[in-house]
Amino acid sequence: MKALMIINGSAYGLDSTYNAIRLAASMAKRDGVEMTVFLMGDGVTAAMAGQKTADGYYKLDRMLGSVTRSGGTILCCGTCMDARGITAEMLIDGARRSTMEELTDHTLAADKTLVF
Repeated sequence: MKALMIINGSAYGLDSTYNAIRLAASMAKRDGVEMTVFLMGDGVTAAMAGQKTADGYYKLDRMLGSVTRSGGTILCCGTCMDARGITAEMLIDGARRSTMEELTDHTLAADKTLVF
């Protein structure tokens, strides 16, 4: 099954972003699931490497890394990255810059699309 998850919310401050990434990581571990996460808007900030959070606070960059380690794909809206001054070099390993055209392709190919 091809699953697409679109995350729009900011990296920190919204439980929906945290829970979406938790779900994506869990889904990516399942046999037969091809997981793609597309980060849009403030969601692109979740893929920034090396963010400093308070002790005991969750680390979204590490959580997203578990998606790619399980064979999933992390795509970041290039226009959204530009608007926030985020470069490809600032992204976690396994995440990459993408386009609306690629999101369209993944949306049309997906068996399930989840939007957070």
